[in-house]
Amino acid sequence: MKLLIIALFVGAVIALGSIAPTFGSAQLEATLEDATGNALAKMTYQRTIWIDYSDGGNLENILSGKNVTVVFSVDSSAVGMKELIQKINSSIASNDSDAYVSDMSLDYVALMTGRDDKMSIDYKIILRPVIENFVIRDYTGTSPALLDVDWRGFGASGPVEIYTPNHGMMEINLPISLFDKYTPEIAMQLKSSDAGELLTKSIMNANGIRDQPIGNWHFLFDPTGIGVDAAQYGFQTGSVISKYTMGESSLREGIQVEKTNEAMFTIDKTYSIKTFEASDNASLDVVGFATRDSGFFGVTPTAPEGYATTSSEEFPAMVLYGMAGMAALGGVAFMLMSMRKLKKEGKNLQQTGIDPTQLTGVQTSSSSGGYQTVRGEAQVKGLEDYNQHQSYYDDKSQVEEKSETESTSTKGSMPKGWKPEK
Repeated sequence: MKLLIIALFVGAVIALGSIAPTFGSAQLEATLEDATGNALAKMTYQRTIWIDYSDGGNLENILSGKNVTVVFSVDSSAVGMKELIQKINSSIASNDSDAYVSDMSLDYVALMTGRDDKMSIDYKIILRPVIENFVIRDYTGTSPALLDVDWRGFGASGPVEIYTPNHGMMEINLPISLFDKYTPEIAMQLKSSDAGELLTKSIMNANGIRDQPIGNWHFLFDPTGIGVDAAQYGFQTGSVISKYTMGESSLREGIQVEKTNEAMFTIDKTYSIKTFEASDNASLDVVGFATRDSGFFGVTPTAPEGYATTSSEEFPAMVLYGMAGMAALGGVAFMLMSMRKLKKEGKNLQQTGIDPTQLTGVQTSSSSGGYQTVRGEAQVKGLEDYNQHQSYYDDKSQVEEKSETESTSTKGSMPKGWKPEK
């Protein structure tokens, strides 16, 4: 019965952890400070695509050995960046947030690598926006500041064209655009095939971060005001930091795994295409002590008096110590149950053979090796005395004695080798 209860508990944990897993391809890092009213953010979008032509065909002839590298960085003055910022602000507004992007830079990397059996295409877009107007209410000394965080899952849908001096006008948000520019002979065929759906999904998508409620994020707080890396983030020494993170597998967030999609498509023959996206994760650093609500943070310069938090979930230290004590008690209970079970089973075991308490030690016979050692032999008590059945050779000398018989002749002996003359 106890084993059944344990098995049900473990099964429940696994089942809860697998409910509604969140997939995505965005990683957000941001620092919020109500005093400045600006949030410095970094959003990274990544995706990898494999096209398999290991069985040969026209794709192998076109893509094998083809290598393309596109790398560039632009700021908000580049052609197309204004339109991209507008798209991102529209995405933020659709999430019921009044925040907006006032300035932004962009880094873009795309690699096409044609191997003998498949081609891999890697996309990476990094946005560094400045977020403004996220402070709903300033701190007054009696009321905490309110910070809006509903802007966190921003992105852009549809084509996004950016001009660069080295590559001209580049569409960066749809994977198929790289084929349009560098392999136009197969781009139209890819679009019209079943692969077209995977190749026309927007790369700049952070819905996973948007859809994960702030209440499920993990909370960390440094109540001491010691910031080892304060200078790195532009903080003054003594600033307390609240950190909210998402992306770790847990009962509340679900299991975070890589998202893959696969499709088969036919051009001159059947090929396969796979897309890979890393799981979403995000980290929001708030200057001050931040408490969370559905879509905003309440922030004060210091933690409330008597507040003690050492790790996530806003658990006070005593609660954590209590949980550790319960875990220790559980371990002790498990050991006692195991010992009790062993003792219970021991009563039903019957010994076979000779009882060790009925054995006694005797000296080893000297007959086997011609000499005796310090080892002994075990003999059962109550049987014949050892001396009555010991080896016959124990009383015999182990060194052979030789004796010469005396001669009875009165004549002298002849020299050795002497023979009478004939």
